[in-house]
Amino acid sequence: MSDLTRTDSTAFFTDQYELTMVQAALESGAAHRKSLFEVFGRSLPAGRRYGVVAGTGRILEMIRDFRFDDAELSFLSRENIVDKRTIDWLADYRFSGNIRGYAEGEIYFPGSPLLTIESTFAEGVILETLILSAMNYDSAVASAASRMAQAAGDRPCAEMGGRRTNEHAAVAAARAAVIGGFASTSNLAAGLQYGLRTIGTSAHSFTLLHDSEREAFAAQLKSLGTDTTLLLDTYDVEEALTTAIELAGPNLGGVRIDSGDLIEQASEVRESLDRLGARDTTITVTSDLDEYAIAALAASPVDSYGVGTRVVTGSGAPAAGLVYKLVARADEAGEWTSVAKNSSGKPSRGGHKEALRLIDGPIAVEEAVGIPSLPNDLGEGRRLSVDLVVDGEVDESFIGAAGVKRACARHDESLAELPRSARRLQDGEPAIPTVFYSA
Repeated sequence: MSDLTRTDSTAFFTDQYELTMVQAALESGAAHRKSLFEVFGRSLPAGRRYGVVAGTGRILEMIRDFRFDDAELSFLSRENIVDKRTIDWLADYRFSGNIRGYAEGEIYFPGSPLLTIESTFAEGVILETLILSAMNYDSAVASAASRMAQAAGDRPCAEMGGRRTNEHAAVAAARAAVIGGFASTSNLAAGLQYGLRTIGTSAHSFTLLHDSEREAFAAQLKSLGTDTTLLLDTYDVEEALTTAIELAGPNLGGVRIDSGDLIEQASEVRESLDRLGARDTTITVTSDLDEYAIAALAASPVDSYGVGTRVVTGSGAPAAGLVYKLVARADEAGEWTSVAKNSSGKPSRGGHKEALRLIDGPIAVEEAVGIPSLPNDLGEGRRLSVDLVVDGEVDESFIGAAGVKRACARHDESLAELPRSARRLQDGEPAIPTVFYSA
């Protein structure tokens, strides 16, 4: 298999400068200096009251498979990207450090220490792009999905955006959307890999294939049963609905509307279904939905939503804006020294950190971050960081279908702690403030 087509290893999900830094650090003797990297966001995307941590399980999968195999090493040598000593070091690479962070599905705010990577400098620095690429995209999708699911209330949302992104991002997006509160996805690869519920019946092409809409509906009903969902808006919605009930009877499972004025169409379709005796037939709407369109449909007789482009692109915020910074390093005596970036507009806070969400009764009131620890008299709260990797061993409970199920539960529980203002779609401040305490 050629270098361009093999996909077993995740070691090249990185940028060249990370490997050249390793080479230079090997030269200076600092490559093996114990270091602490941190993932955090300086702010939330405009209009957001909170963010949702996602991508953690995928990161753990990729770290588990992070190996420089012959194809990668040959490429680095052939292209003269790094020297032989660095290639020899990469050939033996295994992450042996510790990773702690917010559990996947957890709510976060500006400055939250989402992930800390404690290892040698060389081991940790080459994970930067891999970690940020997964967390920035997945957290953006999960955060958008959470807003949409909150706007939908008790009505389920389905992720249907695979055709609006690349094939790998489609799987990640489906996974992140479900963590953010969606009930299902149309993506079969995501269903297989992560145990997600999959949905889907037919598109306009199926109706256009047949000589008449009646013939198309009859074929679908015969093949998939009356519990299927029929697409109404290929031609005329009212005529299609009449045909659907004539063929399926009042026990038709559902209908879908994919165009036009969805508020008006849904009301008219519901009225017609009830008049024809199909009172239990559900209505699903699709067509470029986002959280604002879903909120506008709240008073309409809609039973579920299918969301595509807007959820897989983060609904206007395609990346969460997370960064990966060195915040501490050990000296030759093994003592930790805080380090921080002071660049204008892009500062970082050095040092180890401890995070606690303060709770007043059932409601969160503050994201408390201690540097390096929190005062003992802060009050009741919930510790936010958990062990993800210990001495290089990945916690498998955060991976696969079990990891997604765990992340969904974490999202629901942490969202329930937030004040009601967190669910507002209008621009505003984060739902709770982040307060830093220095010991």
